[in-house]
Amino acid sequence: MPPRPLAKINKIDPAELKMLKKRIDIAMALIILSAVLLLTRLWYLQIYRGDEYAKLSEINRIRIQEIAAPRGNILDRTGQPIITNRPRFNVVWNREDAPNPDTVIKDLAKILNEDISVLLDRIRAATENPRYMPTRLKEDIDWETLVTIENKHLALPGVRIEVMPSRDYLYGDFASHLVGYLGEISRAELSEKHYAAYQSGDQVGKQGVEKVFEKYLKGEKGRNYLEVDVHGFEQRQIKLQDPYPGNDLHLTLDIELQRTAEEAMAGRAGAVVVMEVNTGNLLVMSSSPPLHLQEFIGGISQTAWDRMLHDPLHPLLDKTIQGQYPPGSVFKIATALAAISEGIVTPDATYFCGGSLNFGNRRYGCWKKGGHGTVDFQRALIESCDVYFYSVGMRLGVDKIAKYANSLGLGKKTGIDLEHEKGGIIPSTTWKQQRYKEKWHDGETLSVAIGQGYVLTTPLQLCRMTAAVVNGGTLYRPQLVHRITAPDGKTLKTFSPVSEGKILGSAHSLALIKEALVGVVNSAGGTAKVVALPDVLIGGKTGTAQVVNLSHVAGMSDQAIPYKYRDHAWFSAFAPAENPEIAITVLVEHGQHGGSAAGPVAKALFKRYFELKNGTPENPAEGPSPSPAVDEKEE
Repeated sequence: MPPRPLAKINKIDPAELKMLKKRIDIAMALIILSAVLLLTRLWYLQIYRGDEYAKLSEINRIRIQEIAAPRGNILDRTGQPIITNRPRFNVVWNREDAPNPDTVIKDLAKILNEDISVLLDRIRAATENPRYMPTRLKEDIDWETLVTIENKHLALPGVRIEVMPSRDYLYGDFASHLVGYLGEISRAELSEKHYAAYQSGDQVGKQGVEKVFEKYLKGEKGRNYLEVDVHGFEQRQIKLQDPYPGNDLHLTLDIELQRTAEEAMAGRAGAVVVMEVNTGNLLVMSSSPPLHLQEFIGGISQTAWDRMLHDPLHPLLDKTIQGQYPPGSVFKIATALAAISEGIVTPDATYFCGGSLNFGNRRYGCWKKGGHGTVDFQRALIESCDVYFYSVGMRLGVDKIAKYANSLGLGKKTGIDLEHEKGGIIPSTTWKQQRYKEKWHDGETLSVAIGQGYVLTTPLQLCRMTAAVVNGGTLYRPQLVHRITAPDGKTLKTFSPVSEGKILGSAHSLALIKEALVGVVNSAGGTAKVVALPDVLIGGKTGTAQVVNLSHVAGMSDQAIPYKYRDHAWFSAFAPAENPEIAITVLVEHGQHGGSAAGPVAKALFKRYFELKNGTPENPAEGPSPSPAVDEKEE
């Protein structure tokens, strides 16, 4: 086989060869330069500063301490601080620095006067954290304990004092349910996406605006880079990165009015809500009894938690949004609006009340046993005649009552920026069928017409309803926050009024109801005459809500009825009547009578509101008006 011919080699162009050689030279130069830089850096680290770094690696180490950021302040509508921060001293432990941890923890438990099992539980809970991350063993220690630990620090390797910002409640338990409290983040929370930037031991909002506005309030942590020796003792600071404070929350709340409400409700269970009728801004949100916020700092004890859990006045419940109660006669506003709007009644048509109404085989009594005699639409509201509303309710039917009640915002959540709000119940034929698989009975409508039976509402819902009736028919979403500002004062976010539409009913119908509500406070036979002020025209509606069947308390005097069986007392009002600015709703649990129990609380608030508006000083000796003796004109 003949040999294969050699491949033909083309001659390389001189210019092309020159370009190729130039590229090779550049590449070689870059390689040499990189090698020189690398060798120079190695010489700098290993020879020039070698002794220094060898000492750090063999004798010392660098530790990074995270510095908690101060949370943003919480202020009232005028910029007056409600909650700020103070330093808190915590005991933390670095397991890396404790050669004999059992002895250290045993000694520390004695100093802290704490059961050793509690400390061990905290250590076990932090086992998934990096070893360099300290475990918080005790929070908010007193000065004496701090001094003891500092004096014995050589005998407590790995133990140190951590200084953290803590909440400073300037007015004690002021607005406690609304502002909420902080607590250590839980394992369950750490697994949630929006807590991705947190770690074990961090403090987070657990309730109220502290939780809802956590992302604005929390701030950004700082870092302290420290050189420490083998025993964990600090040698020098290498670098400090300061924390950045959280943003400030400016509430719609008014400190003076909130304080007036809380003082008026002291020792009683219930709720007070004050709302601007033309914005939905909340000036007061008070649930009593309050939470004791100081008990939550550093983690609430089991003893304190159990005490609150079993307290018959239910301090853990925010009664403004979570308490669901029969509204009693305050609900007659909804029934009246439905009746006049649907043409079931006219303003002048009269009904006779003889003290009861027979329907089917049952007798439905009026709260005034002797009856109200002949009453028209407005007089029925003024005197709160049950028989009148039984009659119109029967003609309306439950579904029409429900339609108007729903348009007034009842039976559904208001949308307030707080968690766990309840929606209440406005029954209908469909609701009962779905809930109980039962048919609606006509007799049940009579109870609904006067705010009893299945009807349940929250104090916030009734305040919003009252505001909508007297502001011309606009239903506003309740607002708690006015604006959010950065630490430098720059406004980051503002909250404008949010209208959720118009309620049912004509302007004429609403005007008739408003006029009647003014009569409740200011005319003969009105059920809230105790609330009247000399310089301000107030309108409102009292309510007494049964909590048990009347057969349980038949024949008993008010004083003889056991507390838990006593009726709830309501009063929902507005002022000034000519051009309403605020609505107030007061609930006194088991207060028995709206006029004498809830009315004076509202009166004190109206008085203080107009004192503040007009710049007149408060009379410190004058509180809520004393409750009058109950007579036949009180519901």
